[in-house]
Amino acid sequence: MGKKEREVREQERESFYDKRQKQQFKYKAIGIGVLVGIIAVLAVSSYNFYILSTQVVPQGMPPGAGHLGGVNMRAGMLTMIFGQQFDYSSPAYQIKSRYIDFEKSNGETIHMHAANVTLGFLFNSLHIGITDKCFTFPDKRDFCTDDKYSLKFFVNHRQVQDITNYVIKDNDRVLISYGNENSTQIDAQLAKLDTFDITS
Repeated sequence: MGKKEREVREQERESFYDKRQKQQFKYKAIGIGVLVGIIAVLAVSSYNFYILSTQVVPQGMPPGAGHLGGVNMRAGMLTMIFGQQFDYSSPAYQIKSRYIDFEKSNGETIHMHAANVTLGFLFNSLHIGITDKCFTFPDKRDFCTDDKYSLKFFVNHRQVQDITNYVIKDNDRVLISYGNENSTQIDAQLAKLDTFDITS
């Protein structure tokens, strides 16, 4: 074998080795990229799950609240956003305060375990913002009264301006409705609320 042929074979061998190295590096880079992507998705999902599902009890005792366990009152609640029922039965909204809560995977019945605990305290424990004008989800999406839509509150079929400082009484029915519903549609929402079994 001549010197020239040996050089050609050496170059071919080196060229093949370089190609294989580049190909392996490319596959490793793709694999690492996919792995990093999966880790990022898992990290974001875990964080969101932690934020929504950890039990968060507002600091201290609710202002003016009675003895914990001193009462056991129940009230029905229906929240309608653009005609869709908001679901308080998911783990993100269950038993977030010892004083007032949704429990037993029931998203229709509020349980109050101490006297004088307001609905504002309940929503604070759920990380839901509520004022007389706005209903704000934990992810910061808000639904506020404007020229087209309005936030409305009803307690036992009677429209009220605000429920933030309202303290439920046994068997109350509370409707929160956001949208541009007419009186007939509101009556249908109130009728739906009346069907809730709030005895358990």
